[in-house]
Amino acid sequence: QVQLEESGGRLVQAGVSLRLSCAASGRTFAGYAMAWFRQAPGKEREFVASVSWNSRLTSVADSVKGRFTISRDNAKNTVYLQMNSLKPEDTAVYYCAQGRSGWETDATYNYEYWGQGTQVTVSS
Repeated sequence: QVQLEESGGRLVQAGVSLRLSCAASGRTFAGYAMAWFRQAPGKEREFVASVSWNSRLTSVADSVKGRFTISRDNAKNTVYLQMNSLKPEDTAVYYCAQGRSGWETDATYNYEYWGQGTQVTVSS
């Protein structure tokens, strides 16, 4: 079993930066891809970004490209999402997820374990 715990979400004004963290426990963290997804009210969960087990590969959704960066620290069993220039449309619950292998992209079925989510609200 894997436990994922997100933190860092809060209410912020448009234009500021925020960093989300996701701490993992359970099976070996370093061997699996990690990702962030988000879900806004009334919308489906959508892919935000993913990082491979060794950080050599990353993928970022077009909607956040150039503003969001995903990274991981395998020594700390933690994955991060740096969010810059936040917009009201970034408002959502952000979930971290652990993949089924060392590299995954954007499909939710590629991710086996999910956190409970952290709320990010961006006011205009």
